[in-house]
This record gives sequence, C-alpha cells and structure tokens, in this order.
Amino acid sequence: MQIAEIGIIGGSGLYAMPGLTGVREHVVETPFGNPSDAFILGELEGRKVAFLARHGRGHRILPSELNFRANIYAMKSLGVEQILSVSAVGSLKEEHKPTDFVIADQFIDRTFARNGTFFGEGIVAHVGFGDPVCACVGKALADACAEVGVVGKRGGTYVCMEGPQFSTRAESNLYRSWGADVIGMTNLQEAKLAREAEICYATMAMVTDYDCWREGHDDVTVDQIIAVSHKNADNAAKVVRAAVAKMPKERTCSCGSALKFAVMTDPKAIPQAARERLGLLIGKYL
Repeated sequence: MQIAEIGIIGGSGLYAMPGLTGVREHVVETPFGNPSDAFILGELEGRKVAFLARHGRGHRILPSELNFRANIYAMKSLGVEQILSVSAVGSLKEEHKPTDFVIADQFIDRTFARNGTFFGEGIVAHVGFGDPVCACVGKALADACAEVGVVGKRGGTYVCMEGPQFSTRAESNLYRSWGADVIGMTNLQEAKLAREAEICYATMAMVTDYDCWREGHDDVTVDQIIAVSHKNADNAAKVVRAAVAKMPKERTCSCGSALKFAVMTDPKAIPQAARERLGLLIGKYL
C-alpha cells in the first residue's frame, strides 16, 4: 500500500508543514540505519504526503552527519514518487537577494565525507545525472512561487560544500568565477540518491544572505539572518502547499526508470545480501 505519494524534506527554518490534515507520526527503519527523524504523514491539498525534518526536530544533525541514504530509502519505502526539497543557502550573485528562492537545476559537488550512493558491496550501478533534478517537479515549484507571489527563479547552479564551516572568501570568489548561483550543504546527495531510487526530485533554495564574497557581508548579524529565515519558512510553506496541488498525478518523466539500464553487475554475481538490501530499488529489474 502506498502510504505517501509526495515527500517533503524541510531544511533550516522549515521544521514542520502547516496545513497537513490527518497528521500522524511514522517511524521507518531502513537497511542503512535511521532517518533524521520520524516522518510526519498526512494530507495536503488532497494528496498523501510525508514530511521529514532534514536536520531532525530541534536542528540537531550536522550536514555531514545526515544519513541521506536512510532518508531517501525511507521515502521510497513509503511509496513516495516525487520529492520537494527545501533548504537554506547563501547567494553567490547580487541578483539573488535574501528572501528570494532559487529552483536550482544543476549541482557542483564540493563534499568529501559522505556516501551518495546505495550501491557497492557487490553491486555496481551508474545512473544518468546530466540533468540532476526533475523538470516536472521544478516547474511545479516555479509555478507555485508565481501563484503565491514569491520570487522564485527557475534554473541555477547549487554548490554543495562539506561544511559545517562556511566558505573562505577565496572559495566564495572561486565559485562565483564558475558562474554558480547559490551555496549550501545538503541537497546534492539527496538528488543523487533520489535518482538511484527512481524518485522525482527538485530543490527550492531559500536565500538567507550573501556569501562572504560580498563587501559588508561580515556586518550581517545572526538576528538579521534569523529574521530572513523566519520569512523564508513562512513563504516556503505557502509555496510547497501550492506546489503539492500542482504536482502531476501520473509521471511522464524518465525519473521512474533511471535504473533500467544502470546496473552493470551480472545478476548471477550479485550477493544475496545486496539483493536483500536493495530489493526495494532493483527487484523489478532482477
């Protein structure tokens, strides 16, 4: 039975999903350990959704400590086919102002201490990742921004850094020279794993401030950033609710068959342990 069809991952500032009805908590166990928190299940705009606080309630998990595999696997086990991700970011361009949202469609990986694949330990797979987010989900987010009157810019490159420290000025200027738009610490592994799990995924990056490249950045206070984060969270809740209403009920994209030709290992050579661990993902192809 499909418990949820749409997953919502809330980032810094968005720790709950207003408007949910029939709310209940659901704890999910996975072969990859525990997700960030219990899932909050309910209905939003007539759709069955599963909400997960990425950093756990109380914001207690560092980006490098996040169990991305457990989070996405759990979404898959609940029946989720589309994920709306929300996260806080710094801006790398003057045009992306605090309280603006950027619906990124590309990523640059600057992480080094994370596992971004379900595969290994006896089974090899390579999914296509040239277009790392689902265009259909991205369009729903962009259309929802327009509907609720929030600045939502579709397209852009998200630099995913390891953290938890922010960038040096030299790094920030390097990323700007690459033409990147925003910088954060969480979304790339989610996108990779969602693709391996054949789940549609798109992210909405909420700009809280300019990264350290900008003159006067160090004059920004924590109070100012918190105020922006609260406004972003209020706007994000409105956008996500509108986006859920716009999400296609039948998928027409290729996300749902990303693994069809990706597994390189001879089925006869796949260890039984790997078959059991990844049966949810690859069972239909074996």
